[in-house]
Amino acid sequence: MKTLHKNWPFHVMLLPSMIFLLIFSYVPMAGIVMAFQDYKPWLGFTGSEWVGLANFRYLFERQDSIQVIWNTLVIAVLKLIFNLFVPFIFAILLNEIRRVKLQRTIQTLVYLPHFLSWVILGGILIDLLATDGFANRILSTFGVQPIFFLGDNDWFRFTVIASDVWKEFGYNTIIFLATLAGINPSLYEAAEMDGATRWKQTLYVTIPSMIPMVAVVGTLALGNVLNAGFDQIFNLYNPLVYAKGDIIDTFVYRTAILNGEMGFGTAIGLFKSVISMILILLSYRLAYKWANYRIF
Repeated sequence: MKTLHKNWPFHVMLLPSMIFLLIFSYVPMAGIVMAFQDYKPWLGFTGSEWVGLANFRYLFERQDSIQVIWNTLVIAVLKLIFNLFVPFIFAILLNEIRRVKLQRTIQTLVYLPHFLSWVILGGILIDLLATDGFANRILSTFGVQPIFFLGDNDWFRFTVIASDVWKEFGYNTIIFLATLAGINPSLYEAAEMDGATRWKQTLYVTIPSMIPMVAVVGTLALGNVLNAGFDQIFNLYNPLVYAKGDIIDTFVYRTAILNGEMGFGTAIGLFKSVISMILILLSYRLAYKWANYRIF
């Protein structure tokens, strides 16, 4: 009580956020019951027929459901890998630039796309990647036939992953630049005295010093492996690429909102949430084991 009396202003500051979290995150959890019902909005929770695990069985019986889960895993895992690899390499290269103004200018330019929403970027990409768009006009000068980037299943995944990496790698680079700034300069001085070139210093000092942070970022990202990016996919996809571009979130949107299968859509969402929770717990455990990272 003494500590509470002393720190009560901080608890008051926290109260609005807790109320917001309670209203918008915990109260809606009552809707989970729809996953076990043949839910009809006009009948409500109490009047809808109870079907037990039928929605979950239906989830694994539908061929399109299995394909959607597979699409989500492929897209999310590839995003995770490239959103680690590209910022890691870029941070090392950017750190080698000795002119501070040039370094900061480049960092700012690659950081800016992070602040643009996928609604804006989706419209830009649709125009740029159209069959008569700027990208295909450039390719045509090299004799390449027009590519339907957003309408061809084989190209859609590549486009989604590449555009996501382009948008986010500048933001993710900041983490690795902070790690580079924390490396003890005496390590480089000792390596230089031993005759190590810049490449050798990077190989034997820089990269090993960054590996713990790579492990932390990578393991923590496992918790979001089923979040393949609803905003991005929703603004870029179309019925032509459902086979390889449809993910769990967009599938839930179509089945629950557009088709009215609210019980089935809730079952998919609950399945995803449970798997995500398990992966988050696992990722924190791995981060603590491999990099001694912990929140509390």
